[in-house]
Amino acid sequence: MQSANMPVIASFLFFLALFVAIGAYSATRAKKTADDYLLASRSVGPWMTAFSAVATNNSGFMFIGLIGMTYLEGISAAWIMVGWMGGDWLAWLVVHKKLRQLSGAAAVDTIPSFLALDEKGQRSDLLALIAGLLTVVFLGTYSAAQLSAGSKALHVMFGWPHETGAILGAVVIVLYCFTGGIRASIWTDTVQSLVMMASMLMLSVVALEELGGFGALWSQLGAIDPKLVQIIPEKQFGFTPFLLGWFGAGLGVVGQPHVMIRAMAIRDPEEIKKARTIYFGWYWIFSAGCILVGMTCRALLDIPSIENFDQELALPQLALQLLPGVLVGVVLGGLFSATMSTADSQVLSCSASIAHDIFPSKQSDHYSLSRIATVGVTALAVVIALYGSRNVFALVTLAWSLLASSLGPLLVLRVLRQRVSPAWGVAMMIGGAASALFWRYGLGFGDAVFDVLPGMLGGFLIFGVSMLRSSAEVPARAEQGTSDLPEI
Repeated sequence: MQSANMPVIASFLFFLALFVAIGAYSATRAKKTADDYLLASRSVGPWMTAFSAVATNNSGFMFIGLIGMTYLEGISAAWIMVGWMGGDWLAWLVVHKKLRQLSGAAAVDTIPSFLALDEKGQRSDLLALIAGLLTVVFLGTYSAAQLSAGSKALHVMFGWPHETGAILGAVVIVLYCFTGGIRASIWTDTVQSLVMMASMLMLSVVALEELGGFGALWSQLGAIDPKLVQIIPEKQFGFTPFLLGWFGAGLGVVGQPHVMIRAMAIRDPEEIKKARTIYFGWYWIFSAGCILVGMTCRALLDIPSIENFDQELALPQLALQLLPGVLVGVVLGGLFSATMSTADSQVLSCSASIAHDIFPSKQSDHYSLSRIATVGVTALAVVIALYGSRNVFALVTLAWSLLASSLGPLLVLRVLRQRVSPAWGVAMMIGGAASALFWRYGLGFGDAVFDVLPGMLGGFLIFGVSMLRSSAEVPARAEQGTSDLPEI
């Protein structure tokens, strides 16, 4: 482990100070209302929407988890992102614009509140409560994974204890989110996305130059292990189910409140298309950079025993080996940007759920309660980061899966204006999450087919059962002299 030096620390602290300054400035433009704190008064343009969404979606999972997975599996790990972005694109195409239109018309500020509204605009407090609780539990775990990712990087670069990085990230998030809300999050996300891209492209170019180009990289990986250059991975059920599983993971964005809230905050539903184009242009380039860096890490890092090496530390190790101190700080700033741009959004979504959905009786003071909840949720995330699993890839994929499986199917049905009663909605959320957990832990098939797909299918299956039951009850009601449809 290399000791910290002043250029690295100075460069890293510069980016932290920059994020805090941007967040603080955004607070001067904020209004002291719940709508502004949670949705920036629905005034965000397409460029900021896209950059904020892509920074929020590309979390420590990309900088730490995906690079670590590529380090282990080689080029075949790229299929994770091919499938993921395919599902994500479908969600943007079908769901995002309708979500903005319907949530704006109903004047709801949170994803659980939107899920709680039926096709007639009637709110179910039970649905809002359950969806809010699931948001806080799963997103709280997810945000802890981001803090854990940052702490890992500081540990390997500076030799600091794991606790230091988690606490430092949490303090920075609270400093700007407490006053500026989602406006501060979106503004800082925009700058953080640029830092993320610059650091990833810089490291990939330097690493390729060190190796002597793509050909040398490919040859060296093949010499280390032929499986590292095997295009199609060998999976339990074959390649197609594996790819479909990750397509389902991308589609699972519809169950991620911290990402979907960006679609609700854009100023005009018609600008969703422009935001989508910007979003995926950025996403493809950044994903390619992450895969490339993961491969160069395997080729360049001299690890005596890979069995005892934490592959999720590959990125900071490579930066220390190849870059001068100031540029190492840039890479670390990019990594921290990725973790904070996701964690701050997750904390705010949890805060919104606490203020609007779990304690709806506090209607008159949503703004103050949301700010207090921001501090409380951040503290909870720090505790989970310190005492939970430090495997970023496992934590992120589990939290993403449970959110997608529990909230995703119901959100899709809501934007399609399908009739779902509170009881069936709760059944869908619980059944979807249970399906994902059973697939991963009960059957042990999570590596073969990512559990978002079976989890969301479980939720839709429950809706199908409700439709069949409704169809069966209609003739019985007709015989009793009424044509009223039963509540589904």
